[in-house]
Amino acid sequence: MKAPAQKILIRRCQGFDEFDVCVRMQTEIWGYDVRDTIPLREFIVIERIGGQVFGAFDLARSNEPGGDGKSLIGFAMSMPGVKDGQAYLHSHMLAVLPEYRDMGIGRKLKLAQRQDALARGIQRMEWTFDPLEIKNAYLNVARLGAVVHSYTPNFYGVFSSRLQAGLPTDRLHAEWWMNSPRVDSALNGEPALSSEVVETIVVPGAVQAWKQSPVTLSEAEAVQSEVRRRFLDAFTRGLTVVGFTKENSGKKLNGSGGGEINGVYQLGFWRRPEVPQLLKAARQPSHEA
Repeated sequence: MKAPAQKILIRRCQGFDEFDVCVRMQTEIWGYDVRDTIPLREFIVIERIGGQVFGAFDLARSNEPGGDGKSLIGFAMSMPGVKDGQAYLHSHMLAVLPEYRDMGIGRKLKLAQRQDALARGIQRMEWTFDPLEIKNAYLNVARLGAVVHSYTPNFYGVFSSRLQAGLPTDRLHAEWWMNSPRVDSALNGEPALSSEVVETIVVPGAVQAWKQSPVTLSEAEAVQSEVRRRFLDAFTRGLTVVGFTKENSGKKLNGSGGGEINGVYQLGFWRRPEVPQLLKAARQPSHEA
């Protein structure tokens, strides 16, 4: 059941109560067990050391004008890092309660991350996502303008999320060059394609349903294996995911015709944007005469 349209406030999470809700959401949304859940103390540390914990608050669920733990319905968490001599952020979690999905809240959380990062001079954000998750791929590539040119089989090992259904945790690595013309175009609702499409990789829309049934799990495994093979081959040849679209397969799960929505990754050749070096090694003074 979808939540009624409400005023959603995006701001940084603060205080033990709000961070604790972020911890509990991991079990509620993904079904994580204790081993895979990020604890409260890590949220506190991440926020302290330059990371981000942004929350989405449904103000109708709170008596506080700025929302509180009771009204927290989604969050985005990222950790700071350094790569190629540049500061960047790794966005590790993006979560929205089921009844608040398809309302653009995940995108709003990402935009809050972007605004904060650019204000601090950080140009790049990265994250991983399951290549079989069509909705996530559409948000990441088409709506946000991220690119992808790296794939890791079983990145996390087998873990407790019910969404994974025991399959290897294969992940694509998204790069979000937040101040690039490509991203600006995507955020303005324009096509994010920045190069000619050389080939495509299709993910069947039925794969999520196949994962959840023992009868069809082998079909999901076969799809994952083929998608893995295609991506690893494409990336070896220097291709990058530069676009993503959705298409009607013309088939329902029962084969009676209709409309399962397939995901289509569009690959081409992409050039990384020029970004000033933000972190440079300190020059040692010369003592030569």
